[in-house]
Amino acid sequence: MRGRHDAGVLSPGPRAPVIPVLTLDDPADAPPLVRALVRGGLAAVEITLRTPAALEAITAAAREVPEAVVGAGTVVRAEQVGAAARAGARFLVSPGWTGGLLDAMAASGLPFLPGVSTASEVVALAERGVRELKFFPAEAAGGTAYLRALAAPLPEIRFCPTGGIDAARAPAYLALPNVACVGGSWMVPQDALRDRDWDRVERLAREAAALGAPSAQV
Repeated sequence: MRGRHDAGVLSPGPRAPVIPVLTLDDPADAPPLVRALVRGGLAAVEITLRTPAALEAITAAAREVPEAVVGAGTVVRAEQVGAAARAGARFLVSPGWTGGLLDAMAASGLPFLPGVSTASEVVALAERGVRELKFFPAEAAGGTAYLRALAAPLPEIRFCPTGGIDAARAPAYLALPNVACVGGSWMVPQDALRDRDWDRVERLAREAAALGAPSAQV
């Protein structure tokens, strides 16, 4: 894809091997949570559009934590693209794609990661010039074995696998040559979010940032 997509999502600003995937019910939690993740070394964060608070949370995090690279995830409809951009999102992530959604994301001028789970989807996007993709749902769709099989016929494609990945599984993904980073939420446990235990989140983020692999640093 032309335009700012060439700048890429998989190395957005400060490079890290993990993109935290956040689902928030209270937008007031967004700034301190994102600030804790940044302190832990994870500067790029994805706030999913799964709750009514999501757009407000993106706005709050983008405004109050300018050192973070805040993106919008679970983008599934074309009209969400403009709403996310107006909220302050700096990149877009979708669990899948259609022609209309892809056109809307490309027209936004923001870097984006369309989701794929089959080789045919990967080839179709490569044909349109998109080479940075989300692999979702990673564990359910074949995991590391599937991505390893794609590396030989499609060496130019880079993936951010998301879905079922935790601290134990992440290193195996990051060791693959076609994986630039992984997405996950394990560094933001539900009880830590409920208790607003930002120190614990920072500690878990620091551990996640230490999972860096050579393929995430190119």
